[in-house]
Amino acid sequence: MTTALRRSFNSLEVPNYRRYFAGQVISLSGNWMQNVTALWLVLSLTGSGFAVGLTTALQFLPMLLFGAWGGLLADRLPKRRLLLVTQVLMMVPAAGLFAVTALHLEQPWMIFLAVFLFGAVNCVDNPTRQSFVIEMVGPDRLVNAVSLNSVIIEVARIVGPAIAAVLIATVGVVPCFGLNLLTFAAMLVALWSMDPRALQAPPPANRRPGAIREGLRHVRATPELAIPLALMALVGTLGFNFQVALPLLAKFSFGGGAGTYAVLVISMGFGSIVAALVNGNRGKTGATVIAAASLAFGIAALLAAVMPVLALEAVTLAALGAAAVIFVSSINSTIQLAVSAEMRGRVMALFSIVFLGSTPIGGPLTGWLAEAYDPRVPLVLAGISGLSAAWAARHAFARLSERSRAPTSVLEASA
Repeated sequence: MTTALRRSFNSLEVPNYRRYFAGQVISLSGNWMQNVTALWLVLSLTGSGFAVGLTTALQFLPMLLFGAWGGLLADRLPKRRLLLVTQVLMMVPAAGLFAVTALHLEQPWMIFLAVFLFGAVNCVDNPTRQSFVIEMVGPDRLVNAVSLNSVIIEVARIVGPAIAAVLIATVGVVPCFGLNLLTFAAMLVALWSMDPRALQAPPPANRRPGAIREGLRHVRATPELAIPLALMALVGTLGFNFQVALPLLAKFSFGGGAGTYAVLVISMGFGSIVAALVNGNRGKTGATVIAAASLAFGIAALLAAVMPVLALEAVTLAALGAAAVIFVSSINSTIQLAVSAEMRGRVMALFSIVFLGSTPIGGPLTGWLAEAYDPRVPLVLAGISGLSAAWAARHAFARLSERSRAPTSVLEASA
C-alpha cells in the first residue's frame, strides 16, 4: 500500500513540481470558489438557466478565439515568467468582482465582463501551464504529473465550492470573492521560489510568420495528435458542461440550494480524485485507456440522467467524475508524449481550445436544454457524446495501428 501511494505521488519528489502543486491547490481552489459563486450569483439575479450558460460561455470564449496565440506565446517565452505575469493579471477581474459585490452594485453585465476578462488571461495561462508540466518533471514522470494535476483540479473543485457554499449560506458572496483574491499569492510564491536551473525548457520557437498554421499542420500530419484532439472536441463540447448542468440540477431537479449543489460537486470531485490517483499509480496512457474511459463516461452520464434521489445521484456522479478525469488526463498525456518539444505550447493550446474553448458552444446549449426541457437532458447529451467517442476511438486507433504496424507506439506509452 505504501509503495502504491508513493508511485501515485511520484512527481512530488521533484522540488519545483512540489512547489507548483501546493500553489495550484490553493490558487485553483480560490478560482473554483469564484466560478461557482459567480454562477450562483447570476442564477440568483436572473433566475435563468440560459444566463448561467452564458456566464460560462463568456469565461471560455477567449480561449476559443485567442487560445492559439496563447500557445504561441508559451512556445516563445519562458513559461515560468509568463505564468507570473498571467497570475497578476488574473487578479484584476477578481478584484473587480470583490469590489462591486462589497459595494452592492452587482449587475449581471458586470459579472459577464469580469468572467470574460478572466478568460482572456486564461487563454495564455492555461496552455502555458499545460506545457510547463513536462519541463518540471520530464517525460518519465509526465503521466503521473498529469494525473496529479487532475487531483489538483478535483481537490480545488471540492474545496472551492464547499467553502463557497458555506460562505454564501452564512455571510453572502462578498467573502468568496475576497478570499479568492488572496489565494493568488500562493501561486505567485510557488513560481517565484522555483529553481529555474532545474527546468527542462526547450529552445524558444522561432519568430517567423505562419507559426500558428505550422502548429495546425503538425497536428494534421500526426494522427497520434489529431485523433485524441478530435475526441476531446466531441466530448468537451457536448459532455463537459457540468459547471452549467449541476447548479440547475441541484435547484430544479432536486429542489435544493447551495448545499445540494455542493453535494453534487463534491461527489463528482471525490470520484475524480480517486481515479486520478489510481491512474497516476498505473502511469499508463493510450488508445485502450481512452476508449474505455469514454465508454464508462457515456454509461455513467446516462445513469446520472435517470437517478431519482439525491443519494443515488451523488454515487453516480462519483463514477462519472472518475471516468471523466481518466479520459481527460489520458488524452492530455498521450498528446504531450507525441508532440515535438518546440510545438508543445501550440498543440496544448489546441487541447485547451477543444476542452475549454468548446464551452461557449456547449455551455449555452446545456443551459437552453435544461431550461426548455429538463435539467437532466444535458446528462443524456453527455452520455451520447461519451458512447460516440468510445466507438470513434476504437475504430480510429485500430486503423492507425494497422497502418503504422508499430506496437511500441506512443499510443501505448507508459511512464
